[in-house]
Amino acid sequence: MTDTFDARLNDLLEEFDLFDDWEDRYRYIIDLGKTLAPLSEAERNEVTRVRGCASQVWLMMDEAGGGILRFRGDSDAHIVKGLIAILVRLLDGLPRADVRDFSIRDTLTRLGLDEALSSQRTNGLISMVERLKQAAA
Repeated sequence: MTDTFDARLNDLLEEFDLFDDWEDRYRYIIDLGKTLAPLSEAERNEVTRVRGCASQVWLMMDEAGGGILRFRGDSDAHIVKGLIAILVRLLDGLPRADVRDFSIRDTLTRLGLDEALSSQRTNGLISMVERLKQAAA
């Protein structure tokens, strides 16, 4: 996996550029979600559940040592699971400071998702990022 956030984002931007329209990009996002390992039933609980999401979302976060934050996630909605996969690709294994400094709004704009996602999905994604930032604090 690429080491810096900027390199990871550039890789994702290149992948998104392969698709001509948003329907194809949505399918790609859903496919990304299918690559996530599901959380166990025990991991899907009120402590790991992210509030502020219309669908069910769970995030597991761990300190990996050296200030590195590791996380996994799951959702009952395909597109949301894909958005979690994007967050994992961008942020998993980065130093806490990088997670704290992460701007979801800037990233959505760079990926073109700011106009493609409903306000409800955007708010849910913001809630997920806020949970990660709290863990990184």
